[in-house]
Amino acid sequence: MKFSVISDQYGKTIFLVCSTISVIIFLIISTNLVKQLSIQERERMNIWASATEKMAQVDGNADFEFLLNIIAQNNSIPVMVTDADKNILEYRNYELPDRVADGEHVVFSDLTERNRKFLEKRLEKAVGNRSLDNILKDNSHFIKVEVYPGVNQYIYYEDSILLRRLSLYPYVVLAVMIVLVLIIYTAVVYTKKAEQNRVWVGLSKETAHQLGTPISSLMAWSQYLEASGTDPDVTTEIDKDVKRLSKIAERFSKIGSRPNLELEYINQTIESSLEYMRGRISGKVSLNFHFGEDDHGVMISSSLFEWVMENLTKNAVDAMAGVGEIHITTGKGKDCVWIEVQDTGKGIPRKNFSKVFDPGYTTKERGWGLGLTLVKRIIEEYHDGKIFVKESEVGKGTTFRIELPLVNA
Repeated sequence: MKFSVISDQYGKTIFLVCSTISVIIFLIISTNLVKQLSIQERERMNIWASATEKMAQVDGNADFEFLLNIIAQNNSIPVMVTDADKNILEYRNYELPDRVADGEHVVFSDLTERNRKFLEKRLEKAVGNRSLDNILKDNSHFIKVEVYPGVNQYIYYEDSILLRRLSLYPYVVLAVMIVLVLIIYTAVVYTKKAEQNRVWVGLSKETAHQLGTPISSLMAWSQYLEASGTDPDVTTEIDKDVKRLSKIAERFSKIGSRPNLELEYINQTIESSLEYMRGRISGKVSLNFHFGEDDHGVMISSSLFEWVMENLTKNAVDAMAGVGEIHITTGKGKDCVWIEVQDTGKGIPRKNFSKVFDPGYTTKERGWGLGLTLVKRIIEEYHDGKIFVKESEVGKGTTFRIELPLVNA
């Protein structure tokens, strides 16, 4: 059973590690792709800047039409041309607030005031209060062009719409992948849990069924012994154990189906449920009750709740190795009745507070690790309550706390 729990934990870890590695590899590849496209756009803008520079310095030997074609081919990268005083001289490929007709190019000075302010704000956001010569050092989106000897212009360009979308693409896909991983993980966990529940219920029902025949036989033998004149004390003890087996069979038969809950008073139920245990635990274990003044009403299945208390008591006895004290305390909260079972045993490390309820978790060499799992199932699934480790200290003991919905009766 321990091996099964360890294998399950390793399986989940391997799944999450593989998923994380896949996501990281995808991000690296996507980021490199965006960087390469960004470099290509930079190279295109350098060619565009060179063509612009040569156009300004054109002479009779220059291929004027070729230069115009290079400049005209930029129909995707937003670009502005400014002078040294940050005055915009030219622009291309911006989606302006006041729409310009397709194919129509309007010089900056002839734009509407709204469009001019839009472009000026875009430039100001990129430049700030710095001079254009200073910004060239740390902003790769600016290119200096010498149009005449001693006269410079500056080309500012932004990432194309395609590049901006591609830069967001890895994160969109990352979010989708994370969602898919979570869905797959949840589906696997849910399927496994459902399978465990079917096995759990099947074993419980089969156990109850298998107990039925020997219990009937034992009842008949008890009656036969009594009729044969056997010592009444012997038959009385046999009857007690037969009734005990009948109660256990009844408990197993209720696993997997919603039990009928009835109004019971918690102090009385606890005391009667542990009456059987009192005579069957070591005399070196002190079982102490600290009940609240009022016996509070709760809706429970008595047979299943008794099973809970017996399992917690057995767990405490095992933790103390048959020597120590068990204190059972009850009380009323704002909207619940609580029960605390405290022992003076070896305690539980804080990191294992939630693990103790996992199927297969046990510190005993011959244990199956199902007792506390069963307790949690009965309290939370069948009684809409809560159970948890309230506090524990290694070497000093542990306190389990149960909270059940309060019934105002």
